Amino acid sequence: MPPIHGRGESTARRHVLAGADLPLMVLSDSATSHNIQIMAKFCADNRVELAPHAKTHMSRQLCRRQLEAGAWGMTAATTSQVRTLSGFGVTRILHANQLVDPAAIAWVAATYLTGGDAQYYCYVDSLAGLALLERELDRINPPAKLRVLIELGFVGGRTGIRSDPDAVTLAHAVAGSARVDLAGVAGFEGLMPASDGETPWGAAEFLRRMRALTKYCADAGLFAGTPVVTAGGSSFFDLVVAELGPDSWDFPVTCVLRSGCYVTHDHGLYARTSPFGARTWPFGFRGAAVGEHFVPALELFASVLSRPEPDRVIVGFGRREAPTDDRMPIVLGRLRAVEGAGDTGRDTDGDTDGDTDGDTDGWEVTAVNDHHAFLRVPADAVVDPGQILRFGISHPCGAFDRWRSIPLIDDERHVLGVIRPVL
Repeated sequence: MPPIHGRGESTARRHVLAGADLPLMVLSDSATSHNIQIMAKFCADNRVELAPHAKTHMSRQLCRRQLEAGAWGMTAATTSQVRTLSGFGVTRILHANQLVDPAAIAWVAATYLTGGDAQYYCYVDSLAGLALLERELDRINPPAKLRVLIELGFVGGRTGIRSDPDAVTLAHAVAGSARVDLAGVAGFEGLMPASDGETPWGAAEFLRRMRALTKYCADAGLFAGTPVVTAGGSSFFDLVVAELGPDSWDFPVTCVLRSGCYVTHDHGLYARTSPFGARTWPFGFRGAAVGEHFVPALELFASVLSRPEPDRVIVGFGRREAPTDDRMPIVLGRLRAVEGAGDTGRDTDGDTDGDTDGDTDGWEVTAVNDHHAFLRVPADAVVDPGQILRFGISHPCGAFDRWRSIPLIDDERHVLGVIRPVL
């Protein structure tokens, strides 16, 4: 499609489909702003902090908008993401992972342990991991200590120390280290077994284990300053607030949520599991944000390529353009094309919207190849090659990493700017 200017630069007002190559992923500006504000209000009303997981979008523009709305910092999963966020100017980064590569440790030491106000936190979940950090930091000999959080885990889970006695042993070792400071406790409840859309079995107990470890470390004087306690993806952050929020403590604690996908929400995974989606609120919370809903901000536009059978339509997108790790994209409706590359945004029938949603009820994406989607439709459905369909996606992390640029659009689908994920 034609070049798109960044938001704030001069750009002619034009419809996103004018001259566009399809398929095309787009991002709604109003939905994104709505979601950012709702989450910011929820955190402020419940006196918790937010370090949105930047892996969702890895976009300078969206990081800026989240930080301007009051985010405590940003979360990263890899050292590469930490480097990118640092380049964006993010001054507080929670690296929600183990730091084990010598080159990465050296970069972190040079960037964060030699002075300045920028803050970096990472996890440690074993004595072996601690020994590795100490060995590399002894070799580098930075003037400041590395802030680490003990990551608690559960059997069958991902990283995180499994047993509470072992976690206590590790906490004492970290507190006694000459190279690292014990800055807090971390965990992730989102991978625990659960029925679809329900709170994971055992999640509350896992968070209580985190709380008990935090209280033990505080009572034993192991923390170097006010502890950071962090958990919470984009599905069960309400449970995290209930178990680890400010009412859970009789000493100062900074509770940090790491939700990332809330910024765009979706039509699948988080529509089912978010407390600002379809899942009911099982816990009591403060503020007017409760009862609000996130709005899906990402849509995929794609053309019908062929109808080789009465009930089979082939659409021009596939796994290279849309995430399918949770479930297939869903059909939202039709979108009429605009006339000519210079069109200002009116559809061919003169309607500025042009959507016809109801007649696509029951249409279902059943499979995808790299660049083809298989769509099952009623045999009497009216659909022809060249028609443009709108799709909603599930799991936005897998949407951003498929696109080098994503148009940012207003509610009439005029281009406002471009989001450029750093892959």
